[in-house]
Amino acid sequence: MSTWIVLRREIAHYAGSPFAYLIGFAFLFFTGLVFADELQTSAVAQTITNPAVIPSVLSLLMVFIAPLLTMRLLAEERREGTLELLLTAPVTDGAIVIGKFLGAWSYYTVLLLITLAYQIVLSVVTLPDFGHTIGAYIGIWLYGGATLAVGLFFSSLTENQIVAAFFSLITLLILWLADGAGRVIGNIDIARIVRVLSLQAHYAPSFGFGLLKMEDIAFFLGIIFIMLFLSIRALESTRWR
Repeated sequence: MSTWIVLRREIAHYAGSPFAYLIGFAFLFFTGLVFADELQTSAVAQTITNPAVIPSVLSLLMVFIAPLLTMRLLAEERREGTLELLLTAPVTDGAIVIGKFLGAWSYYTVLLLITLAYQIVLSVVTLPDFGHTIGAYIGIWLYGGATLAVGLFFSSLTENQIVAAFFSLITLLILWLADGAGRVIGNIDIARIVRVLSLQAHYAPSFGFGLLKMEDIAFFLGIIFIMLFLSIRALESTRWR
């Protein structure tokens, strides 16, 4: 019940926040441009439009959007002094963290569902591979959840939203670039470890082609679980200061 209360509070914040609408506009504007370009390019080249083009673009875009969506979640509460009120309320630390995470993930889910309009357009123009589309969207939904969990963790460590966004961005960028780094590292064992930690390595070769692999699903769910666990611990340390 307490998680649901926090979740509703976060959803109400997103619904009434001009900044959230600005992010949503930028999100949909950019994906719309990418889709239109892909549609035009495939028409000129007389090739089949990639149904996973939007999820594939989002695998990079979320590196930048996730820090913006999460930087205020706990950092703003600290700065404005409302975190102390939350901590003294009959709400557990886990409920606070999970409720805020689900709020951000819900907002992201809504934006992702809106992009399905591109798939409707695509189905009118050609006959897309719906299995490919569904696999790619499930993957980028989990991918987005993982990036949001990372952002929430850094928001739990500071009262400065800019600092939280900066460290989230750097961490996510490193995790995104790890796949490419693993390809050029000479030591095979080190390269394998680096690629195992890569966001792209767990999205592009599987979900990007519509394939659902348990190890990749477990990877993103594992990041979410670990980041939420660390965020709860960070909140608990605040309670005892």
